Amino acid sequence: MGSFGYTSRSRRSPRSRGRMWSRTGPDRATLGIAGLVCAVAGFFVLGIILGPVAIVCGWLGMGRRWASDRIPALVAFVLGAIDTVLALVRLAGVGTLGDGTL
Repeated sequence: MGSFGYTSRSRRSPRSRGRMWSRTGPDRATLGIAGLVCAVAGFFVLGIILGPVAIVCGWLGMGRRWASDRIPALVAFVLGAIDTVLALVRLAGVGTLGDGTL
């Protein structure tokens, strides 16, 4: 009666307490690495799409806060931002033909 349905092992286990989320989705390390791959690939092809994907994966990989201990996620976020800006500059440069006169 003293345990109220808890065994002594589960009550002492540090893994059983504090886990409030489901573990079925991708973990933060995987999101950081996926964002890093997207950021590097975005410098060569489809930067306007892969840049924001790298930003989102990096942000989620950091745990939706500025966590500098997750280096791949932080690098993915920064490279994704640079990649997005460069893609926007390229798109703006394509809009003008020659010296700007038609």
